[in-house]
Amino acid sequence: MSCDNKYVGAVMFSVALLSICYLGMYLYTGKIGYLAEKFDLGSLAQLGIGILGNFFGATLFGMLIKYVKPAVSESAVISCTAKLEQGFVKAMILGAMCGILMYVAVKIYKDAKSPLGILFCIPVFILSGFEHSIADMFYFSAAGMISMKYLAFIVAVILGNTVGAMAIAYLMRLSQPKQK
Repeated sequence: MSCDNKYVGAVMFSVALLSICYLGMYLYTGKIGYLAEKFDLGSLAQLGIGILGNFFGATLFGMLIKYVKPAVSESAVISCTAKLEQGFVKAMILGAMCGILMYVAVKIYKDAKSPLGILFCIPVFILSGFEHSIADMFYFSAAGMISMKYLAFIVAVILGNTVGAMAIAYLMRLSQPKQK
């Protein structure tokens, strides 16, 4: 939001996921697709705790940015106002598209030990206008726009991120040859 060139900004956004992956940190949108690979109650509980941690972390960081970088806050207000006009279904669909790209990015990183998936998938979701639940939590906090309408929007995006990531993970699993 503080970068004048949207293409540079989209690539710079990759730094967050690269850092998360290299440092072994937790990001809901990077983990949820793996539930489709192996479902168990422990993983489900961990995801619930993880999304709460991501919510509090993104919200706190957004509030701090609102305080120290008012220009970013002003930009966030414009962006978040437009996001709220999308409606529940559109936000969910845009969230699903992001979920697909997030899962693919992390899967390539984990399986191929390569950051290329991150460096390509993240700019695609940013430039396409897809919705990322954790990033949106930050944006709305930076805008100071926490409300019931915001919570409904975030729920739609979380559901979308979840459906997209789990659907692509499941489809990828189905496409693998059966092991004998």
